[in-house]
Amino acid sequence: MIDLKDKNVCPGLEEIGEVIQNPVFGKFCKEVREDYQGKEKIEFSSCSMEPGWNVKFKKSGKTLCTIYPRETYFTVMLVVGRKEKEPLEAILPECTPQLQEIYRNTKEGNGQRWLMVDLEDGDDLYRDVFRLIKLRAAR
Repeated sequence: MIDLKDKNVCPGLEEIGEVIQNPVFGKFCKEVREDYQGKEKIEFSSCSMEPGWNVKFKKSGKTLCTIYPRETYFTVMLVVGRKEKEPLEAILPECTPQLQEIYRNTKEGNGQRWLMVDLEDGDDLYRDVFRLIKLRAAR
């Protein structure tokens, strides 16, 4: 299996999926590509908090989300900027308690919140993540 911390070996999407070992990852990537025309870019991050390979989905130069692979699940980072804040806060009461808590507990800096959402199932939280991606794609 590939080492996602080795910056000398860029993995493919399939290899990242093998590390995650969860079919929800493939479904998620397919949905972002097909429903939001997101283009994936596999990048190495030297960030001290999240070093290693990750997958960014971009549309028209804007990042829709970033995926951090884990074993059996993955973390999706969603940026809520000034443009998304008001529309998100309008739908937040309809979202899962988990997403509401993540939003409340994420500090705002420079007019942005970087939400980190762990996904392992195609459940309500999964659907909430796509509501946020939809907001991001529309702005």
